[in-house]
Amino acid sequence: MLNIIGAIVAGLIIGALARFFYPGEVEMGWLTTIALGVGGSLLAGLAFHRGRGGFDRPGCLSSILGAMALILIGRLLGL
Repeated sequence: MLNIIGAIVAGLIIGALARFFYPGEVEMGWLTTIALGVGGSLLAGLAFHRGRGGFDRPGCLSSILGAMALILIGRLLGL
């Protein structure tokens, strides 16, 4: 249960940071921001998997970049 709560909190933080650093205005609600952060973390985990678990700065940065990539993909698809 704590893993799910941790993923939601981390998703919210990562999604909010991705929205903050993405150029231009990104309008979305809290649930979409959480989904964006979790999706960005999954995308970064698939792209840059190093076999280590846990919390580290490069992992957080790649999660934010992954979430920003999802924003870009969504905009290119017109979502």
